[in-house]
Amino acid sequence: MWFHPETARKLARMLEIPASALGEVMGNDVQQTWVNNNYAMEGIEHEHDGETHVDWWGITWEKRHGFNQILKYPLAGATREQVLAYQFPIERKEALLALMEPVLKDRRDFFVGCDVSPCVFEMYWRLRGMVDGMMDMGGDPELAFEMFRRCADFAIELGTAACDRFALDWYWTGDDVAGQKSMMMSPKLWRAQIKPHLKRVIDVGVARDLAIAFHCCGAARPVIADLIEIGVNILNPMQSNCPGMDPTELQREFGKHLTFMGGVDTQEMLPHATAAEVRRATEKLIAIMTADGGGYILAASHTISPETPDDNIFAMYEAVGLGKAEIFDRAAEMRNRMAAVHTT
Repeated sequence: MWFHPETARKLARMLEIPASALGEVMGNDVQQTWVNNNYAMEGIEHEHDGETHVDWWGITWEKRHGFNQILKYPLAGATREQVLAYQFPIERKEALLALMEPVLKDRRDFFVGCDVSPCVFEMYWRLRGMVDGMMDMGGDPELAFEMFRRCADFAIELGTAACDRFALDWYWTGDDVAGQKSMMMSPKLWRAQIKPHLKRVIDVGVARDLAIAFHCCGAARPVIADLIEIGVNILNPMQSNCPGMDPTELQREFGKHLTFMGGVDTQEMLPHATAAEVRRATEKLIAIMTADGGGYILAASHTISPETPDDNIFAMYEAVGLGKAEIFDRAAEMRNRMAAVHTT
């Protein structure tokens, strides 16, 4: 489950625990972190909106509305020669892989993963800017293909080292190529320019017999069969209010091949429905996604926003048997454990 930082802080205050302990108290079975550029987006925290940092890729980020968002793309407006001269921060490889150490230090019975995303297209546009990146795909496909190759190569370098070095349960990949209404490019263009490189990234986990998770927001339905073909067996986040992403249809067509993760609507239902409606809708979603033996991991369709009523969040968890009282009991146990550590 992913919470907006403000949502996490609000819940943590209510439960009287550190925000870093929220996932465990609320039943999160997964422990993972980022070893690629998502670390720069999600792993570096600022206190106030407007604060900035420049990451190891040369991207400038600014905190806006609680999230780090790109302020400056290092290759925006660059010439072809300048783009091809760009060097990925391979000298930071060990520092990036070291981000896994806290995850592995306290793995217990968690399902442990390593996130090597963004892998191909999304990594390129973070460097180039969305407009220039899309123009490259249409106007200079050789340049786009070469840079997609290099983006994938960097993810593969990190992923191979992580898989060889750490005992992982799943290998987390991702590449946002879809919006609220459709894909950002035609499926044909995605298959020609992006899919071959994405397959190489995924092959790292497939070769080691790991579960392969893939993240893509939005209306990704046109390429789901392709993702299955290249080795994906867990799809996140299943934004069910996007065209082609109806849970019943997805389960019917792909449920024998995919475990879906997500689907609890964060745009309309969670922030605006009643707690009773949230619980019923979550129970219905679980029933749909687990029909005929299909796999499902309960999660929201995106980050849970600060305006979401607390009771609606607890209602979602109640649908899987983790009630509010048990969550508060877990928080009390967590506080007792932390107090015992501090007194020894």
